[in-house]
Amino acid sequence: MLRFTKAHAYGNDFLYVSSGDLSSTMPLDELARELCHRQTGVGADGLIVYEVTTDGASMRLFNADGGRAEVSGNGVRALAALLLRNDDRPGLDVVVRTEGGIKRLVRTGRDRSRQTFRADMGLPAELRLMRAVSAGGEVFDLAVMNFGNPQCVVLGPLPDEDRFRRLGPALERHSLFPEGSNVEFAHIDAPDRVRILIWERGVGATLSSGTGSCAALIAAAAFGGAARSADVAAPGGTQRVEWRDEGVYLTGWAEVLFDGVWLRPASA
Repeated sequence: MLRFTKAHAYGNDFLYVSSGDLSSTMPLDELARELCHRQTGVGADGLIVYEVTTDGASMRLFNADGGRAEVSGNGVRALAALLLRNDDRPGLDVVVRTEGGIKRLVRTGRDRSRQTFRADMGLPAELRLMRAVSAGGEVFDLAVMNFGNPQCVVLGPLPDEDRFRRLGPALERHSLFPEGSNVEFAHIDAPDRVRILIWERGVGATLSSGTGSCAALIAAAAFGGAARSADVAAPGGTQRVEWRDEGVYLTGWAEVLFDGVWLRPASA
C-alpha cells in the first residue's frame, strides 16, 4: 500500500508521495507511469516525491511518461498548498527545493479549499530568438530559454486542434532539444494579456503550466511587445506573471483534492 495526495492548479494535476512512504527498491519511473495513467491509475500529469524540511520541502518530479522533469510552477504551488492546508495563518511562506532551483512562495489568500500564492520563480537563462526553425512541416521563429526547465515559445495566432497536436510533439522532440522541451503557443491579445496553449514535455496537452506561463510572458515581452507584467490565460485559467529585474513572479491558486491509498504493486 502507498499513501498519496492529489492536488492541482488550474487543472494541471499532480500526485504527491512522501519519500518516507516509498520502498527503497521501488522504481519511481514505473510508479509514475502507473499512478498517473488516466484509465488504470489515479490519473495525473505528474508524480512529485517530496520530503518535508524545516522551511518547506524538497521535491523530485516525474512526468506522466516516467521521465524526469526539473521543476513545475503549478506543482510547486500545489505542494505548498499541501504543506499549509491545515494552517490558516495569513502571509505564510514556504521554500521548495527543486532540481530547477529554489522557489520561495508566499500565501496571499485563501478561499475555502483554494490557496493563492505568489512564487519567486527565478530568472530565465539562455533567452534567445531562433529564426526559421523547421518542425511539423512548417517554418517559424522560436523563443527559447531555460526557466529551470527547457522552454520554447511560438508567438502568433493560436493553432487549431489538429495543428496544435501536430506541432506540439514535433517541437517537444526537435533535434534542437536533446532532452526535449516544453512548448507554448502564445498570442498577445493586449500588452497586459497573453493567451497560451501548452504541450508539456513527457505529458502532452495540459490545461495549465506555471513555468510555461512564465516562459510565454518572457517571450511575449522580449520579442512581441507585451508588457513585462501580464495575465497569462491557459485553457485551465489565468495566472499573473511579473518579469522584474530580480526575478519572475507567478501568482495563482492551487487546491488539494483528496488523500488516497494505492493498493496495486508497481508493475503488477
